[in-house]
Amino acid sequence: MKLNRTYNRYLTGAILIFAATVCAVANPVNTRNENVVIQWNTLAIKLMLDAGPFIDSRAFAILHASIHDAVNGVERRYQPYTADVSSPGASVDAAVVAAAHDVLIALSPSQQDKIEAEYASALAAIPDGAAKQDGITLGQRCAQANLDRRAADGVPVESFPPKSGSITQPVYVPTGEPGDYDFTPPFDGPPLGPIALLPGWGRLTPFGIDLGNHRVPGPDRLSSQRYAFDLNYLKSFGGLNSTTRSADQTQTAFFWFENNATWNQIADTVLLQGDADTWRSARVLALVNFAMADGAIACFAAKYQFRFWRPYTAIRRADEDGNPFTEADKSWLPLLWTDPDVIPPQFFIPPIPDYPSAAAVVSAAAAEVLIQNLGDYHQFHTTSQFLPGVTRYFRSFSQAARENAMSRVYGGIHFLHAVNDGQREGRGIGRDISTMLPSVQYP
Repeated sequence: MKLNRTYNRYLTGAILIFAATVCAVANPVNTRNENVVIQWNTLAIKLMLDAGPFIDSRAFAILHASIHDAVNGVERRYQPYTADVSSPGASVDAAVVAAAHDVLIALSPSQQDKIEAEYASALAAIPDGAAKQDGITLGQRCAQANLDRRAADGVPVESFPPKSGSITQPVYVPTGEPGDYDFTPPFDGPPLGPIALLPGWGRLTPFGIDLGNHRVPGPDRLSSQRYAFDLNYLKSFGGLNSTTRSADQTQTAFFWFENNATWNQIADTVLLQGDADTWRSARVLALVNFAMADGAIACFAAKYQFRFWRPYTAIRRADEDGNPFTEADKSWLPLLWTDPDVIPPQFFIPPIPDYPSAAAVVSAAAAEVLIQNLGDYHQFHTTSQFLPGVTRYFRSFSQAARENAMSRVYGGIHFLHAVNDGQREGRGIGRDISTMLPSVQYP
């Protein structure tokens, strides 16, 4: 499918905001106190713009695998992920900076000038000498090893959405049958569609899990009472003009419209609160991003296996579902809705099937890694670009993950069943990922 200029203008607007929103988190990052791993994670959130939604999870996993390997190449405290290298005495800061630089240049080339400027500034702060040069060499080797490891993915570095490669195949074709995912506005026709994104994403090799161990049972039968309850709940709580949704639930829906960057920022914040050292920060951030990347892969595998329709379609076509407890509303709209004539739209129904919810899977996977490594109960607060001036407070990772997941229900874009099953899948993925990169036991 060829993208016209309007589509490209949209992609550089709304969907890249969706992919790379920088959400400020409580205890804002103070670059004078943070370690170099957190510094470059913060920079990556601002500069890893070319990947686009969901693809950015893979990019961040490669980035943090490279950083993790570079740090442990200087002093082995954790098992390496890809690059089993050793450079005792090398500068840790130079290794991290070089690894991050090379991955960012490879995966976000449109930001090259900004990346190079940050790189030059960071290197200038490191004393010249053999340690610095050894660190640069080490970081470059780790970046290349991890980029090479994922080269077979066939993910093109091009404007989003990708127009080539196996991740775009097979092109999704709706059947029109009740329950089958159909294109949703504004992606159901020109200039933005028709399109269903990344139908091949679920066939990528995961970073750490066995997909066979993380299956979801599937959507409810259209004729079941549970499906009827879910649809009626969504119709009431997720509608654009809902009178049952609370003001706080409405705020939640808009606040969490983007979540990958937010979970990286949350991880940064709590690592800083705990004064985590460079090695621990590198491992935790690698695992968090492996979990989010594998969560997206597992989620997309299920989405295109079950091909379940979105609430937008289900509610409007409820007279076709064969369920006596549902009733069609041909004019129903979700809260997360912008008129299709407004380009770029601020909010939209993501152009992918309903089941399971990606936000639920990814947030639960990230939270579970943090819980397994840092414990659940940490107080933090976040702000969001989508609601300037609004701050939300949390007392645990699990609370934030549940709110993140439920935001899709309040926003009217996911069934509750897709959210609940997605969270269960995500927690299992996070637990499995947390066993990776174990500590090295010294004699």
